[in-house]
Amino acid sequence: MKLTFLGAAGEVTGSCFLVEAQGARFLVDCGLFQGGREAERRNRARFAFAPRALDFVLLTHAHIDHSGLLPRLVAEGFRGPVHATAATCDLLEVMLTDSAHIQEKEAARAREANAAAGEQDPPLYSVGDAEGALRQLVPVAYDAEFVPRPGVRVRLRDAGHILGSAIIELWVDEGEARCKLVFSGDIGQRLRPLVRDPAAIHEADLLLVESTYGDRLHRSWPDTLAELIHAVTDTLARKGGNVIVPAFAIGRTQDLIYLLADLYRQGELPEMDIYVDSPLALKATEITLRHLAELDPEAAELIRWLAANRGRPRIRFVQDLEESIALHQIKQGAVIISPSGMCEGGRIQYHLRHNLGRPACSIIIPGFQAEGTLGRRLVDGASEVPIFGIPVPVRAQIYTIGGLSAHADQQGLLDWLAHFEPPPRATYVVHGEGRVAETFARAVRERLKWPAVSVPRPHSSVAL
Repeated sequence: MKLTFLGAAGEVTGSCFLVEAQGARFLVDCGLFQGGREAERRNRARFAFAPRALDFVLLTHAHIDHSGLLPRLVAEGFRGPVHATAATCDLLEVMLTDSAHIQEKEAARAREANAAAGEQDPPLYSVGDAEGALRQLVPVAYDAEFVPRPGVRVRLRDAGHILGSAIIELWVDEGEARCKLVFSGDIGQRLRPLVRDPAAIHEADLLLVESTYGDRLHRSWPDTLAELIHAVTDTLARKGGNVIVPAFAIGRTQDLIYLLADLYRQGELPEMDIYVDSPLALKATEITLRHLAELDPEAAELIRWLAANRGRPRIRFVQDLEESIALHQIKQGAVIISPSGMCEGGRIQYHLRHNLGRPACSIIIPGFQAEGTLGRRLVDGASEVPIFGIPVPVRAQIYTIGGLSAHADQQGLLDWLAHFEPPPRATYVVHGEGRVAETFARAVRERLKWPAVSVPRPHSSVAL
């Protein structure tokens, strides 16, 4: 039995792990690398395995850094089932198709730019490839064991990260040997809006745990809300500008809509116009409403309140491009939420171009920004950033509100790990930048007294 770390080892994106056992070969996640030109090269690199030889894929959730290479996997010959929660399967219908459209558009732009040189790189994958991947999805209920292949048992538990996110419990038998693996996926914060708290897992022989925020603590939830209230109120009521929020269309956008509406209901926020500039976000929100049973009970209460107070606060989902362009003429009173969450593409770049240079405006960064992304440069305090090749001065106020993240901080992760009794035989810290992952591994060893905790190297393998 063998496990190979093909992505999210010493980095946050590209989650992908290959398990070989009981004559089976399968992946846990098949994610896209994100952040800079190197990510593009890695996404196009030859797979470290034969896609046709894979038996199945298990997915933790729908975010692109965990699912975004599935269409390419299918295009190169994978024909097995992809097991995920029902909500994840629904979200992938919009996520993968949208990602494919982006790949095709970027390839077309590149062809136009390089026409004189005769370079004709195809898209990473096509809409047809994405549709092929969708046909291989197999929805699975939370907490229900299933057997994707003899000798392999799987159970998906709620990870509390986004709608449909899962922790994977995996039992593998080989001869007389039995091994239990747990893949944390992305662990959410406790007591946060919309999604339920992460499920407690009590035992594992081998554990892979994420470490996105493994070297820091988020502000408390009351302090986080206070900072959000200040950022919005100060910008709209005192400075007379706009609030721009780069957010993933799935998960973060729905969280933000919930929080802004709830704080308005409590009288903590002024009158405002909330624009969600993303066709994908509308589809994701509609899917969220179809899965109310999987959400926190308070979410249903707020949805009923919004229905009874239609028009307050004013929430508008922007669909067509002309409507999006018209937002550029709004100079004050607007909260504009738009993907991509790391500012690497999508309509958010246009909103940043029109608002970053205005001191009356504010940019709220509600989530992790990978190295090499435009969002990371803003978080790191750049005084000027390139957007569409044109330098744009940063005069707007930048708020980095880590407490809004869908990822648990160091203490949240340690609290989740504390449920394991006894500690796993081996623990591998993944899904964190190198220094962050090493810091978290050290915290686990020192504070939980776990003996075998390490950060795997990319493409390294371990025997199970």
